[in-house]
Amino acid sequence: MIGIIAAATAASFAAPVAGLFAHRAVRRAGHARLMRIGTPNGIDEQGLVRIGGIEQWISVRGEDRANPVLLEIHGGPGAANSPYGARTRSWEKHFTLVRWDMRGAGLTFAHGGPEGQGEITFERVYEDAVEVTRHVLARLGVERVVLMPNSFGTVFGLRLARNHPELYSAYVGTDQNIQEAGRDTSAYDATLERLRTAGKAKDVATVEAMGCDPRRWTPAQRSSYDKLCAGSDPLTLDTVKKVIVGSLWLSPLYSLGRVKAYFKGQGFSEPLTEGTGGFDDFADGTRFEVPFFVFQGERDVITPAARARLFFDAVEAPVKAFELIGDASHFAALRRPERFLELLLQHVRPVVTAGRNVTA
Repeated sequence: MIGIIAAATAASFAAPVAGLFAHRAVRRAGHARLMRIGTPNGIDEQGLVRIGGIEQWISVRGEDRANPVLLEIHGGPGAANSPYGARTRSWEKHFTLVRWDMRGAGLTFAHGGPEGQGEITFERVYEDAVEVTRHVLARLGVERVVLMPNSFGTVFGLRLARNHPELYSAYVGTDQNIQEAGRDTSAYDATLERLRTAGKAKDVATVEAMGCDPRRWTPAQRSSYDKLCAGSDPLTLDTVKKVIVGSLWLSPLYSLGRVKAYFKGQGFSEPLTEGTGGFDDFADGTRFEVPFFVFQGERDVITPAARARLFFDAVEAPVKAFELIGDASHFAALRRPERFLELLLQHVRPVVTAGRNVTA
């Protein structure tokens, strides 16, 4: 995602500079007003918490502390969800939403810089995720939280849900990534076909040279592939420009310096993917002790819905549901936040509030 998001951001500067920044100031102020929480039992805590030996940014927001807690695990690597508060503001009426910018990402990276991130490995961030979960449980005085990973975050999420059912009341995956140790090449094949149809001979050669087995890719090659996969699909590219870059540009949390740091953090976080191409989610186990939900973009080209469905069908869980989100590729929850909320209210909230006295 790194290259394509950066390119889309550069394109946004094509507008006259004075008008661009005036418009940005007005919109950011409007988003700041939208984000205010004034309900008597609400919570709005955003700041740095010491996790894994370094300071990491965590946001805890909601209109009623009695609501179920959603803990996001963002994707990328380095694609923090902290810019999306305005898009998902309605979720906070029904849930307490916890956003965490991993080491190397977003506001955590902006605060500590490259020298303040410590070890950047999958294993280290996995342990951070467990520590963040326990911090949230203690801070909010709840027994479990809903685990809600997206994109590369689902690689962490599946392992967290398998290994720590005592911490989570449900699993809700979106942009669900299923690792199959290189067996499934459908997304790779489709990317090549789109590039060939568009006459992108140089890009075709790049992807072909990488080969179809992600176990052989370097982290830099994975980033290159993601850029070409997303950039060759009109719907995904439209979402990146309007939703991803637009949210980052207009977020009240992001000064221009923090926007720059956001992109630097994505490049810095590339090592997180080292070795993950060899993961095998089917072999690791399809039995989960928590309710299991997947809400996937119907036209996702990065993590295809058919692959997520195949894994979902093999899952054994106390309760499970799979839903497609129309007019959405990757980043489905952010492109269609109201539809995603409907699915949370239809499937997830009733399960995790069963037997509890909570407001609707």
